[in-house]
Amino acid sequence: MFELFLPVLIIIAAGLVTLSALSWHLFFVQLIWIAMGVGFVLLFLFVDWRSVFNSRWIIWGVYGFGVALVLFAYFKAPLIRNTRSWLPVGPFTIQPVELVKIALIFLYANYFSRRHLAVARWQVIVSSFFFFIIPAAIAVKLPDLGSAVIFASIWFGFLLLSGLPLRRVFAALTIFLCVAGFLWVYVLKDYHRARIVGFVSPEQSAQSALGINYSMIQSKITIGSAGFWGKGYGQGTQTQLGFLSEPTEDFIFAAFIEEWGIAGGLFIIITFLFLIFQILKIGLLADKNFEKFICLGAAMMFGVQFLLNTGSATGLTPVVGVTFPFLSYGGSSMLTDSFLLAIINSVRERSRGSS
Repeated sequence: MFELFLPVLIIIAAGLVTLSALSWHLFFVQLIWIAMGVGFVLLFLFVDWRSVFNSRWIIWGVYGFGVALVLFAYFKAPLIRNTRSWLPVGPFTIQPVELVKIALIFLYANYFSRRHLAVARWQVIVSSFFFFIIPAAIAVKLPDLGSAVIFASIWFGFLLLSGLPLRRVFAALTIFLCVAGFLWVYVLKDYHRARIVGFVSPEQSAQSALGINYSMIQSKITIGSAGFWGKGYGQGTQTQLGFLSEPTEDFIFAAFIEEWGIAGGLFIIITFLFLIFQILKIGLLADKNFEKFICLGAAMMFGVQFLLNTGSATGLTPVVGVTFPFLSYGGSSMLTDSFLLAIINSVRERSRGSS
């Protein structure tokens, strides 16, 4: 348990320190979400989740409910920061796409664990493709391109992990690229296309510093100004003066580095990679394919979010609006990450008990 939770606690602590320097209100709200996440961990230490989440009907029910919520958000959610990704629930807001991430991991884990010998069949590849493309298409319309990319990554990761032959991998990738081309032309918003074009060819945007690339450029300035050891707690000028966009969520990694330097950023990266290693290790040692796939799917989701978030902050990937697991502020993402961590820990404990 120590090896799994120590890196999570370090990352959560780093996020809380960064939040406290920006907003004590957000700091205390995040503590509430963290406490609820701890509740998940404690719950699944004593409750056998497999009797519930191994049921195909329950998995499909959660998936259907999640997709319905995302669709409801598209029609009824208020416009917040130019997107309809959040549904108000009392004093809080939730992101339905986070429920879909969990549902997809369990759905694919159940689906491929039952069909691992037939994974190369076109029927399996095509049907599994539609599981993610439906919520992904709705997410793009919200617009929430980051979640759509994560849905696609979960699907493609499961294809790779299930032992799909290389020729089928390229075929599946071709299908995805064709659909991506359709989304590019008919579904993506203008600013989504501008962000991607601006990332690939920044010289084409004469006013990129004040235009579509503003957030990325300010993030790179924030990181570049930090030096090796940083400016100190609460002393980050780019963050404190409001030049850095979304310093508590999408660009919290840049905000953390400004205060704690390149050294602090490297420490967080190493800590997160150690967490991914531990999750993969637990998955490989799990007794059943279903549990293996859950761990590997969670590692895939965490890893893609990490790459997209840090990539956006450093200019290595386009800005798509993805949180850093356990570091960024956000109740829905914290609950999703904590739920998956609780399941992974339960798999670890039960694997130990049966050995």
